[in-house]
Amino acid sequence: MKRGLFITLEGLDGSGKTTQIRRLATWLEKRGLEPTITRQPGGTVIGDRIREILLDSRSTGLASMTEMALMFGDRAQAIAEVIQPALEAGKIVVCDRFTDSTEAYQGGGRGLGSKTVLDLHRLICGNLQPDLTLLLLPSFDASLARARRRNTRDEAQTGKNENRFEQEQDAFHRRVWEKYREIAAREPERVVLIEGDLSIDEIHEQIVEAVAERLVLAEQNG
Repeated sequence: MKRGLFITLEGLDGSGKTTQIRRLATWLEKRGLEPTITRQPGGTVIGDRIREILLDSRSTGLASMTEMALMFGDRAQAIAEVIQPALEAGKIVVCDRFTDSTEAYQGGGRGLGSKTVLDLHRLICGNLQPDLTLLLLPSFDASLARARRRNTRDEAQTGKNENRFEQEQDAFHRRVWEKYREIAAREPERVVLIEGDLSIDEIHEQIVEAVAERLVLAEQNG
């Protein structure tokens, strides 16, 4: 059995990843492809517990290295429990965030640098790389404002507080945004950059075009 296809979606909170993952999943299912959908942090029982620590704004005083270590602990569990088994079974895995997020948020936002993140990725994650990364980068101000509104609304509706990163200063998020652009420039074969304040339909069209192309390549190489 050939290996499955590993697709990740990246971007600032508020970039529309959740909506686009739902639409991509529907598009794949209509073609008889049953994707495995997961997220980071989270996606496993242990990962969801780690997520609560990482995203809850009450987790004050969390050192940057501790934060990054927790991200990789969550990722290692997700790879072992969800991602690797699905890929070995020949499935398509669609993951909301992967190591690019750690490079952007901890490497860029926290100033820990790309080298530290990538070294840990090789060590802890066996250097597992996505086959395709869809990077959503709407305008900086629009995505950040949307994320802050959404988290305030979600907290009111569910009681869950996942605002810790959104409470950072704009300069932090600007560093994250710039690091994402750096990653896209460094790895154009893997990363498809979808930028600008596009409509949901326009973004979806670019996503399915990129995914369809990779599916054809995977079939040809399989």
